[in-house]
Amino acid sequence: QVQLVESGGGLVQAGGSLRLSCAASGRTFSSYAMGWFRQAPGKEREFVAAINWSGRVTSYADSVKGRFTISRDNAESTVSLQMNSLNPEDTSVYYCAASTYARATYRQYDYSYWGQGTPVTVSS
Repeated sequence: QVQLVESGGGLVQAGGSLRLSCAASGRTFSSYAMGWFRQAPGKEREFVAAINWSGRVTSYADSVKGRFTISRDNAESTVSLQMNSLNPEDTSVYYCAASTYARATYRQYDYSYWGQGTPVTVSS
């Protein structure tokens, strides 16, 4: 069983940066693909970024490409999301997710484990 805990969310002005972190439990973290998703009020959950088991392959939603960077540290069992050039449209609750598959994927149904979410609010 995998447990995920996100941290790092908060309030930031447009153009600013935040770094989200996700700490994972379990002994097989290095074999999991990891992803970040977000959900705004009244909206469905949407894909943000994913990273494969080794960290060598990443995938991003078009809306965040060039601004967000996903990374992982398998030795520390953590995955991070560096968010730069934030705008109000990025305001959402951000969720960390883990898949038992090794390949990075944008499909939320491929992820078996989810964190509780951390809110990010970007003001203008």
